[in-house]
Amino acid sequence: MTAASDGTSRSHRRWSALDSAAGGLALDLGLYAGSAAFAAITAATSTLPPHRAWGTIAAVGYLVAALAAAGQLLVRRVRPDAPAAGLTARWVVTGVAWATTALLPLAAQSIQRAAGRTDRAQEEVVVVEHAGSRLAEHGTPYLGHDAIAALPAGEQLLGYTPYQPGMALFGLPRAAVDAWWTDARVWFALATALVLALAVGTLRSVSRTPGAVQPGTAVLRGVQAATVLPVCALTLATGGDDLPVLALCLLALAFAAADRPGRAGVAVGIAGALKLFAWPVAIVLVAWAATRRAGVRTAAGAIGLPVVALVPALLVDRDALMENVLRFPLGHGLVTSPAQSPFPGHLIATLLPAGRVVAAALLVAVGVAIAVRLLRRPPRTAAATALISGYGLLAAILLMPSTRFGYLLYPLALLVWAPALALTRSSARADDRTAGVAPTG
Repeated sequence: MTAASDGTSRSHRRWSALDSAAGGLALDLGLYAGSAAFAAITAATSTLPPHRAWGTIAAVGYLVAALAAAGQLLVRRVRPDAPAAGLTARWVVTGVAWATTALLPLAAQSIQRAAGRTDRAQEEVVVVEHAGSRLAEHGTPYLGHDAIAALPAGEQLLGYTPYQPGMALFGLPRAAVDAWWTDARVWFALATALVLALAVGTLRSVSRTPGAVQPGTAVLRGVQAATVLPVCALTLATGGDDLPVLALCLLALAFAAADRPGRAGVAVGIAGALKLFAWPVAIVLVAWAATRRAGVRTAAGAIGLPVVALVPALLVDRDALMENVLRFPLGHGLVTSPAQSPFPGHLIATLLPAGRVVAAALLVAVGVAIAVRLLRRPPRTAAATALISGYGLLAAILLMPSTRFGYLLYPLALLVWAPALALTRSSARADDRTAGVAPTG
């Protein structure tokens, strides 16, 4: 077995030990109780009105879920095989938790915003909806340099659309009808739910025969990480644009676990046509596919779809495309992004002499190290692909001079998704091939 496979196995064993405590209910209780505290603190202390509004509702939802998990633990003590303490019941509690901590706050804020509350959405919601309107009217979601410069100084930041062209599709409903249900967040949530359902169905269809750890348990934990984890629930309710991108990346990895490299490329390619955060996952997936002689097939979707998505905007207004997707993210726009969190990259960039150069050099060094790792020992399983993507994105987020705390949802969800990917038949075959053991069927 290679060092990569051995590292994946050790990580899986450690996580399994934690996850299996009290049939998974102990970690469920910790997740919901800790999230309730986070939501309550957010409601009381956040300086952002949408975040405070989310925390007020979500704290109650998490508390209800924590009480339900505590009740399940008590039932399990009396009768370990009781359905109320089983996997299906845990799925029900997770669904209720997501509904009350993400969907309910989202609906409340969308309705309040439609009634005139302008402080019930983060800027990215407005940006995406404006991009949808421009796409419908002009064929491109982007404003050019001169058009942005003509805006009042306080509105120039909202004039930028620092996303790939596909993100504007979520703004099209608001361009057609002005109603609470055309809020971009509603469509972010719908897309996220549908894509996650497809990912779960894909993993369930290729799971191994259950052993010490049930595949369904690992899948549930992965879904929790992408839905009820506060960084995800808060993001969906107040902004939401990252959640469809994350869900598509998880779907791509599920297709990889099912040995469907072409579909994996299409899924991550759609994600890349929405936001650049999917591109690192796409690169690692192509490296995984190359070990199966499917690199070109996967790259056709993973790289081809985002490139094709850029063509209409390029033909309509090349300068506007460059201004929004290149100059602004690189800090050369008319205004700079307000995204910043006290991570090492930001602290280095602001506190050290030539700090931005040092932070950029560290970021490039991490990228080079990952590239060398992919060339020398490309991942042979979907689980290893998820781990490399997760740790790579975590390092990048921590080292970027301008970043957001919410971006952590990507590495956290990818890393928690990995054990579910490891419990598939294709992963078992890959492990056997790596170890030199003949497949049994």
